[in-house]
Amino acid sequence: MMSFTTLMRVVSGVVWGSIIASTNVALANVASLPNLTRTTSAITTLDDVYLLGPGDLIGIDVFNVPEYNSEQHVLANGMVNLPAIGQVLLVGLTIPQAERAISDAYHSKIRYPRITISLLAPRQLRIAIAGEIYRPGVYTIPVNEADQFPTLVDAIQLAGGVTQTADLEQVRIQRSLENGDTQSVVSNLATLIGQGDLQQDISLRDGDAITVSPTDEIDLRASNELATSNLATDEEEAISVVVVGEVFRPGTYNYASRRASNQSVAVGNDTTANTVQQPGRLTVTRALRLAGGIKPLADMRRVEVKRTTRSGESRTISLDLWQLVETGENNQDLVLQTGDTIFVHTAVSANPEQISRLTATNLSPDTISVNVVGEVEQPGTVNVVANTTLNQAVLAAGGFNRRAKEETVELIRLNPNGSVTRRVIEVDLAQGLDSESNPIVQHNDIVVVDPSAAARLSDNLGVLLNPFLQILPILNFAN
Repeated sequence: MMSFTTLMRVVSGVVWGSIIASTNVALANVASLPNLTRTTSAITTLDDVYLLGPGDLIGIDVFNVPEYNSEQHVLANGMVNLPAIGQVLLVGLTIPQAERAISDAYHSKIRYPRITISLLAPRQLRIAIAGEIYRPGVYTIPVNEADQFPTLVDAIQLAGGVTQTADLEQVRIQRSLENGDTQSVVSNLATLIGQGDLQQDISLRDGDAITVSPTDEIDLRASNELATSNLATDEEEAISVVVVGEVFRPGTYNYASRRASNQSVAVGNDTTANTVQQPGRLTVTRALRLAGGIKPLADMRRVEVKRTTRSGESRTISLDLWQLVETGENNQDLVLQTGDTIFVHTAVSANPEQISRLTATNLSPDTISVNVVGEVEQPGTVNVVANTTLNQAVLAAGGFNRRAKEETVELIRLNPNGSVTRRVIEVDLAQGLDSESNPIVQHNDIVVVDPSAAARLSDNLGVLLNPFLQILPILNFAN
């Protein structure tokens, strides 16, 4: 007759075998599901089951056989050394599968083995991350003391953050399953930033591969949101940008936020200055000021930023900085990243009022240099504010002297293409801003004030009479 203890062991074995069989069926059903791809929400469709691998520390409990209980590290060959039976291969198995494998191994020693495995210390995770990331590559990420696995955001931050060309709605994670298949899912991190959707921050597993795709079209508002988030690159990293077009000092500029740096800033071929340092990230308007400010003929409605993705593709971002001047639309002030090129177009037509408003903004230089020569009280170079008119430049040089021809002056302008423009302008000191009679002067303009007809006649007579005036003292001495 069967004893009560033996009967309980039989019942327990049957029940335990049924549980294991049910678990295996469920796992098989999960493994047979097709790969799922998500584009809007990231309620994880990844198989979140942990697969054992080298470096894992597990606890093995054999029911009613305490001498077989042990803590084991999964070895480099994927094996564990168990009491009484030796090595068992566990690499790539889930916890229930590992329990079944050990149970099968103990059948020769125990009639109805019941095995419980607990994960005591997970191994470090090896993660690959590529695409629009600051430092793409392979990273080893430890599991924290609370056995919380690193997440997608943790991996992105470890890799230095995403670039400004990243498409946060298309961050793909690929994961290997226990049956050898590969499953992928797309996380929409834009909803994490904009709405705080933590479900997008998927927990990672060993061997996961993350790809951050480039965006086809850069949205200015989304780009600025990204720049202020903790997914962006470190703002203290020095970046290099190029500024060309209608600016006073086109060239390459290095910019570093906050932190002191010994790097040099390259302006054309000049590499003597230190890196420019200001609080906050480098934006288009800051870059324009670094380049000496915009010229009066800059077309603020046509400012372009050329940006290159990690794959070498080019993106052109069109900005309308006139909206920033008129309505304060700061979304137009794009946050820059290293390698960007800013091009400021020349305005095809600009009226004096627009030029005056533009030169009065902080996008223009604080002062410009104008050469006022001829019949003024203080001829030479004068430094005036950027929106100074011709009349004001003449007055800055002391105004006309008594020999000046006050009716007209000559304005000589050196154009960017190397040509020279000469204009004779009728002067009226009571005239306000006018493109014909009182235009705004530009940097390095030359204003020539000619002598009056009487002064010119006096000069000519002086030239004619000068030889005679020189011999008069000699004749007086002879007499």
